[in-house]
Amino acid sequence: MLAFCAVPLVGWTQSQSDSLREPSQKYGLRVGLELSKLLRTSFDDDYTGLELVGDYRLGEKLFVAVELGSENKTTFERIVDLPLYRYNSSGAYLKAGVDINNYKNWFGEQNLIFFGLRYALSTFNMEVYERYLYDSYRYYEPDAFVLFSDDKREYNSLSASWIELVTGFKAEVLPNIYMGMSARIHFLLSYNQPDNFDSLWIPGFNKKTDNSRFGLGYNYSISYFLPLYKKPKKNLEEKTSF
Repeated sequence: MLAFCAVPLVGWTQSQSDSLREPSQKYGLRVGLELSKLLRTSFDDDYTGLELVGDYRLGEKLFVAVELGSENKTTFERIVDLPLYRYNSSGAYLKAGVDINNYKNWFGEQNLIFFGLRYALSTFNMEVYERYLYDSYRYYEPDAFVLFSDDKREYNSLSASWIELVTGFKAEVLPNIYMGMSARIHFLLSYNQPDNFDSLWIPGFNKKTDNSRFGLGYNYSISYFLPLYKKPKKNLEEKTSF
């Protein structure tokens, strides 16, 4: 008699346990810092940079992502060992877009292998300190290029916009702590060209080359995930009943 009574009790307990362990996913905000710019700032006297990164989960695989940063870089441009000009570029940028997670997590995981798209805007200033010209009239010239002008020229309120194709990953290394890496292909949409010069280095975009609107970039990040709520995980393998 006791055995027959125990059977429904065990079944009820198992049902309760299964309902409590129903798969769910965390939704929230992830914020952090881009690491390579901090490291470069420490080792490169001609560079200072800082970037904040963040994303917010909108759906099963969809995340909205934002990156906000500033950079200041002084460059001595050369052809082989011959000097051309020395200039400084400094400003801020904002990138916003979406990431789509392509990784199927196990129960309890929140990792990402993603691809995404960004639209970026940058506002910056440039200062040109030195310009060199080729002097063909010198009989003896130890250098092919000589200093033409060391008068500082300032170009303010410059701007640029571009899009980025992004792919990368974010992995949880400690509870709610994520390390991430991404690679990016940039395509320049628009930019201001200063008089008698060019926007050779754009904060957030990096170096702009002649005759090309494409650029490359990368990102290493550490971030903290702040869970706000949970949603039941959709059963993608659920069969349709007729």
